[in-house]
Amino acid sequence: MTEFVMSEGLADPADLRPAPSGERRRPVWVVPDEGPAVVPRAARFTEARWVAKYRWAALAGDLVAALFGVSLALVVRFGAQIDFGYIVLGAALPVAWLVCVALERGYETRYFGTGPEEFRSIIRAAVALTAVVAVTSYATKSQVARGFVVLAVPMTCLAAMFARWVLHRQISKRRIAGRCMRRVLVVGRNDQVTTLHRHLEERKTDGYVVVASCLPRGDLPDEPGPERLGHAEMDILKAVDEWDVEVVAVAADPELTGHSLRKLSWALERRGVELIVSPGIVEVAGPRISIRPVAGLSLLHLERPSVSGGPHVLKNIFDRVVGCLLMLALLPLLLVTAVLVKVTSRGPVLFRQTRVGRGGEQFRMLKFRTMVADAEERKAELQVLNEGNGILFKLRDDPRVTRIGRYLRRFSVDELPQLVNVLRGDMSLVGPRPPLPAEVAQYQLDDARRMLVKPGLTGLWQVSGRSDLTWEESMRLDLRYADNWSIALDLLILWKTARAVLGSDGAY
Repeated sequence: MTEFVMSEGLADPADLRPAPSGERRRPVWVVPDEGPAVVPRAARFTEARWVAKYRWAALAGDLVAALFGVSLALVVRFGAQIDFGYIVLGAALPVAWLVCVALERGYETRYFGTGPEEFRSIIRAAVALTAVVAVTSYATKSQVARGFVVLAVPMTCLAAMFARWVLHRQISKRRIAGRCMRRVLVVGRNDQVTTLHRHLEERKTDGYVVVASCLPRGDLPDEPGPERLGHAEMDILKAVDEWDVEVVAVAADPELTGHSLRKLSWALERRGVELIVSPGIVEVAGPRISIRPVAGLSLLHLERPSVSGGPHVLKNIFDRVVGCLLMLALLPLLLVTAVLVKVTSRGPVLFRQTRVGRGGEQFRMLKFRTMVADAEERKAELQVLNEGNGILFKLRDDPRVTRIGRYLRRFSVDELPQLVNVLRGDMSLVGPRPPLPAEVAQYQLDDARRMLVKPGLTGLWQVSGRSDLTWEESMRLDLRYADNWSIALDLLILWKTARAVLGSDGAY
């Protein structure tokens, strides 16, 4: 890759000249003047084939969902005797539904395959459509059957969300295989570029692949790789054209801010390239970040995590209600498991262990016993075989585990008695992993933040590898949850837990 140097005072792409071999000049920071518009290649305005297919599939899915919801509502509400007025209304609702989804940005390219944003647009569209029907009915003084609306809109919403979930699954499989990716140029300092690069490619299902990095000349290594470029604005634009990127990601860089960043965004806009800027804040979820105008400036505000008050009351109510329902639904399985544990090995049915909960309070956590009765006494002789994460003792083929215990651990059935801890208020359905007192004694100051919330029956650690995680990875996931928890995140983790348990990855 040719390295480009910006000559002082030059602002036109034609004035770029190759740097002499081995030269490492630090470029003067020059913003390109407004001159003749750069003529973008046809590919700049031609959407990737997968984007067009995804948009048409999303439109078709939403249309089918609306037809399904309206048809079901008509049949359930009116049976075979459907009034002509409702047939007209039923024909208009699918069109109104597509319009509402479009207005809620449900068909914007940047949200394709992202999951949460797509689902939020569907939910907002359902709320908007309900409001439109209600206002129209009131304004025209027409008597629209509430049973029809109450059934048609929610069923349309659910069907559309299912269709988007299917689309999301399909695009995720393709991205894991390296297809349907968006080519990214990362701009910034060495350490920021490395961090942003890692985060962008950490999950292939997000659809980003970094094809080049643009660094200040002073940050270039002695032997730069073919993807390492020195950067001034013109270098960035040259790299955009040469590497045919679709996204420019700017890491926190004091040299590329304010007016320079604004002019760069205009140049990228003319090329049809998206610009994203990393604020340098990691492990903070979107709901805690907002942009607010202050004194004519757009400032990024970081909200404090919710550790008490109304949200926690709602979480407690949710835990008790859902926990009670799960206890009733799983009661036959619990009774059968208790009998199997009792008749297959000597010892108590339940294993009780002291764990540390919210605020450092200790409690007795319940589990079905999966080991022999003298397991704790035999632990010392197996310490040399420890395969855990350095703090916790884990052994993939632990000889202390009973025959029935292996199956209970594989499918996490041994954890189900913790529903009693949830009903008692010691634990939550979702939260950080409940730590042992010995673990808490080794916590650093920052690690104690994970105890701002109750430990959970499941959590990010459960759906991200379980026992295969290192101590640092497990702690990072717990801290991420403590800082960003919400009811919506809890529901997502509960959904993913079922898949993780059936897959049994990291369970031993």
